[in-house]
Amino acid sequence: MSFHQPEYPAAGDGAYSFARERYAAWGVDTDAVLKSLAGISVSLHCWQGDDVGGFENQGTGLTGGIAVTGNYPGRASTPDELRNDLELVLKLLPGKKRLALHASYAEYSGRRVERNEVDAAGFTRWIDWAKSQHLGLDFNPTYFSHPKSADGFTLAHADSSIRNFWIEHGIACRKIGEQFGRSLGTPCINNFWIPDGYKDTPADRRTPRERLVESLDEIFRESIDPAYNKDSVEAKL
Repeated sequence: MSFHQPEYPAAGDGAYSFARERYAAWGVDTDAVLKSLAGISVSLHCWQGDDVGGFENQGTGLTGGIAVTGNYPGRASTPDELRNDLELVLKLLPGKKRLALHASYAEYSGRRVERNEVDAAGFTRWIDWAKSQHLGLDFNPTYFSHPKSADGFTLAHADSSIRNFWIEHGIACRKIGEQFGRSLGTPCINNFWIPDGYKDTPADRRTPRERLVESLDEIFRESIDPAYNKDSVEAKL
């Protein structure tokens, strides 16, 4: 049995014409698809520029099941370096873009601000930069790499003081997202991911889930205009 290897054109317009014909055979209009995609903004993860290190605790390790070390060679080491790198990425990538920030990327001029006290003031330079780049900003609370998340639990933690700390963090992050939306004229997608959970099957699976539901209800209790902030809860495996 012989297999016929098709001849592929060289990169360039010829390559796209070839691909268009191949997709058309399956009923896919690639021109229409690309036109549709041109109207969809893709949100870039800021943490891909510095290996999730952030600018909150320089020199500390990452925790919470994060699958990186934070020490990738050549990573951005300051907010300005990261913004400069992102500007190059924005030039190289086609289509409409946004930027997704984590709470740990706040800038407080060297002043230590706890996670439950973060506010939009820590992101003033990011907002100004986004305006200059004609970008919308999305947001993510940072529920990892912190002493109060060291045992793998935050919003579902059995200790109410730790749980309340992270509830306050979530509430603060929604207010930051609202300010992003107001400042930039496009709603911020505020994505909640938490490390909580076990890889095995514990004796009590219900109680931690009940605590999580109660925590999320408290975080989302205050209504925020979706024209400025839209909440998202990321799925867990």
